[in-house]
Amino acid sequence: MSGETLIQVEHLYRDYGNLHALLDINLTLNRGEVLGFLGPNGAGKSTTMQILSGNLAATSGQVKINGFDILNEPRQAKAALGFLPEQPPLYLELTVFEYLEYCAKLNRIPKADITKAINTASERCGLADVQKRLIANLSKGYQQRVGIAQAIIHKPEIVILDEPTVGLDPIQIREIRQLIRELGNDHGVILSTHILPEVQSTCDRVIIINQGKIALEDSLAGLDSRLRKNVITVALGKPPKLDALNALNGIEAIEQLGDGRYQLYCSDTFSPANFADKAVSNQWRLGELTPQTSSLEQMFIEITCSDNNANHPKEEVNT
Repeated sequence: MSGETLIQVEHLYRDYGNLHALLDINLTLNRGEVLGFLGPNGAGKSTTMQILSGNLAATSGQVKINGFDILNEPRQAKAALGFLPEQPPLYLELTVFEYLEYCAKLNRIPKADITKAINTASERCGLADVQKRLIANLSKGYQQRVGIAQAIIHKPEIVILDEPTVGLDPIQIREIRQLIRELGNDHGVILSTHILPEVQSTCDRVIIINQGKIALEDSLAGLDSRLRKNVITVALGKPPKLDALNALNGIEAIEQLGDGRYQLYCSDTFSPANFADKAVSNQWRLGELTPQTSSLEQMFIEITCSDNNANHPKEEVNT
């Protein structure tokens, strides 16, 4: 059922001695969505992924996978998970078929269903023509596909992908992104990455983590709206006094560019249409009203650099 909650994380903490790697993380993942999990190196992305996949215990907090507590009911919780770590767990001396057969057995797929499961995962990941080839002889892109195939061979509810396109060429990246979007139709997918275009091209929702805390959470549509609404450039032939502009609803700051041009820094309540009406009624001779679209990269840098790094030591242990 689309929209069904598959992961529920509440008040998650992880400490390494006196080092606080995760601080009160709360997140959800629903069926039918791809969640982008962003953050700079050392922010806590991989630590969170390891806890969600059951490879690392939290210091405190609760993680429910498909309704099962991952500490109290680990077998049921992990049965609903497929996980691709940053380094795919491949056996290079095996053929693709042999490796996926091994993974099928690990996931307790009945013997009579193994070949069908291998063929289905191979077809979804574009591996049908290379099943008999040694994994060692495959390109990096195809090895990533094998890694994703092992993560979905048992048809898990949830697929967690940690940096799945690192080291791939542009064509391979495009193919893996398309595969991730397709997985998002039937599963809940968490995509941990630091590649910002990857998020915009594949994800439905975004979480940015910084210094072990969630710094931003929004849908991709909401994120696009934020990026478009931040700054407006206007040109006025007969501009009013600055106080009159500052008094308008939704304007938080103004930068004078000269020759009647201004950069308006706006909140979500600012309406370009209302500003245009105001300019016409007051005969300000409006000559330009241009939204300045920020980039996700700019927003990412602003968010992750806004905190005082000195107040919270960066995580350096396996993040």
